[in-house]
Amino acid sequence: MKLLLHVCCGPCATYPYKILKEQGLDVTGFFYNPNIHPYTEYEKRLHGFKKFSEKVDLPIIIKDSYNLEEFFRNVVFRESERCRFCYWMRLTEAAGVAKHGKFNAFTSTLLVSPFQKHQLIREIGEEVGKVYGIDFYYEDFRKGFKDGVNLSKEMGLYRQQYCGCIYSERDRYIKNVTN
Repeated sequence: MKLLLHVCCGPCATYPYKILKEQGLDVTGFFYNPNIHPYTEYEKRLHGFKKFSEKVDLPIIIKDSYNLEEFFRNVVFRESERCRFCYWMRLTEAAGVAKHGKFNAFTSTLLVSPFQKHQLIREIGEEVGKVYGIDFYYEDFRKGFKDGVNLSKEMGLYRQQYCGCIYSERDRYIKNVTN
């Protein structure tokens, strides 16, 4: 099966990629993350993903589009729903690339993080998959989160301390913020 793996960063790709390859899938990585703030963080994550892909010989597609304004326009006054829009934005793009690239399915490294809204990712992935007529490949990669952390350290990949958006950056410094 030819699978498009949406990748948020190199470290989060380590475990899912390993498992998917062990399952015999033909995996291509796809980087599209216009939600990441600031731009210097975006560049670090993109560079980390490229470094990972070179180390494991992962074919990649990069949509190097830093459209932060679109992210803000869609979450302003709906900050409590920002994750929903962020997942939708990235998974919709992945579904479109997968469909046009003649992949059999798409998935995301977002499914490895215990800090993400896992069920929401799955629901949105399945929803946009139906819209595009392509399967969302669901697998709960969270069991390998710590293995992925260790693998990324061994590979010397840049490791970030927040999911990427300006709100999560704020939340890592200021606790108990309400939206």
